[in-house]
Amino acid sequence: MKQHFFTSTLRALGGLFFVASSSLTLAQTHTTTELSHTVVAATSTAATWPTKSIRIIVPFGAGSFTDIAARTVGAELSAKLGQSIIVETKGGAGSTLGTDLVAKAAPDGYTFLVTDNSFAVSAALYDALPYSPKDIIQVSLLADAPAVLVGRPGLAPNTLKQTVEAARSQPGKLTFGSGGQGSSAQLAMEAFLLQNKLELVHVPFKGIAPALLEVAADRVDLAISSVGSASAYIKEGRLLGLAVSSEKRHPSLPQVPTFAEAGFPSYKMMYWFGMMAPAGTPPAIIERMQKEIVKAVATQKVVEVFATTGVRAIATSSATFTKMVQSDTNLWAEVIARAKIKPE
Repeated sequence: MKQHFFTSTLRALGGLFFVASSSLTLAQTHTTTELSHTVVAATSTAATWPTKSIRIIVPFGAGSFTDIAARTVGAELSAKLGQSIIVETKGGAGSTLGTDLVAKAAPDGYTFLVTDNSFAVSAALYDALPYSPKDIIQVSLLADAPAVLVGRPGLAPNTLKQTVEAARSQPGKLTFGSGGQGSSAQLAMEAFLLQNKLELVHVPFKGIAPALLEVAADRVDLAISSVGSASAYIKEGRLLGLAVSSEKRHPSLPQVPTFAEAGFPSYKMMYWFGMMAPAGTPPAIIERMQKEIVKAVATQKVVEVFATTGVRAIATSSATFTKMVQSDTNLWAEVIARAKIKPE
């Protein structure tokens, strides 16, 4: 009796196991089939992409270098992809307004973002953003440029070392201008001040352009900006070039020493500009766009336009750009915490 009960029970369990296994196999088959269809559809979409115009959003005002970069590279991409590229400037809220539009756009390969260091700064600065930085993926770098530390033309110390000594002997006397509270220009200066244990008074402006104008007018002592923004002032003698953050002297400013030459080799701030896309954009489209960017930034037109503003045209892989953005975010988070910077 016990033997019969055990055998019957085993058969019953075996039947249940068979049914469960069959159901699981069928479910796996359906899932695999659906996944295969999805992959095939994505591959097919990428193969025919693009079939209509592509929109690039710049989260800054018209005329910024980021806007210039988007339009210059966009023109080359349009020729290579066979579709029009429409560049829209959507400035505001520290670049988060335009970035949010891309984060919430359909990930179909027809909306991209061209932005700069502000993307990493915002991720580190704001506790609450209208989007998650993970909603945006990196496609490729487009350009980079060293930072240049400038002084007003009437500044008595005319070298960086003398300026640092003056700031150290009179804490809180010298001033520096930036593009606003929490801007990349402020953080770039705060990083230098933290490295050298200096105390300067921050004077925020609505953009780096008015900040540089005030330094040139002898009303603010110092500022840090990209070479592109300050080079014309330095060449005209309206700003004193104290140091550039490149490894070698910049071709457009051969008279300005590097930070290393000036005695501060640990300062390596670089501005970058790159293309991003909504998370979920098919990998094949991201790969295609990245490959076209490599070709676009190598064209004579792009190289020449970028060079006139002291910027280097450069492309990277998506993975390299992603690591760069994460590294920048971590760096600025540390600077923000140590300098106790709060958003406006």
